[in-house]
Order: sequence, then structure tokens, then C-alpha cells
Amino acid sequence: MTQTLNSLPLNYSPGILCIYSNHRNQVIIVRISNIPEWYFERVVFPGEQLLFEALPEAYLEIYRGDQNKAILAEKFPCSKLQTS
Repeated sequence: MTQTLNSLPLNYSPGILCIYSNHRNQVIIVRISNIPEWYFERVVFPGEQLLFEALPEAYLEIYRGDQNKAILAEKFPCSKLQTS
């Protein structure tokens, strides 16, 4: 199943279309928090794909659960996740 996220706010220049696939066997949380005045966070289940619009300078952070807290597992530049 593919999850589609909301687009960038209107005050940002056109973004890039990105995709991330959760190949882990556990639920993860993805987050983009390095763009001023714009932040999102989503839950992605095993086998799901996440389709989203972001700025090229944004970073997608991947968090996994561990004993009641989220731990940053990976971080990808959205420019590397761009799809055509």
C-alpha cells in the first residue's frame, strides 16, 4: 500500500516528488523537521511506500521504536529519494 502525504505550504518554491519504502519488519516513524515553518511526521508500516513532496534540502528521518521512545535510525537527503 502506498501512503500519500500532504504537499508543501504555498509559500515554498516547487518541491520534488520523493518515495521511501519501509523494508524493515517493524513499524517506523518518518519525519521531516529541518525546513522552517514546515514539519510532518507519519507512521509507515512494513512493506508500505511513502510518496511525498519535499524541498531538495529536506532530510527524511527514520525513527524506530525502542522501549517507549523513538530512536533515530537513519537520515536521508530527500534529493536522493527523488522519483520521476
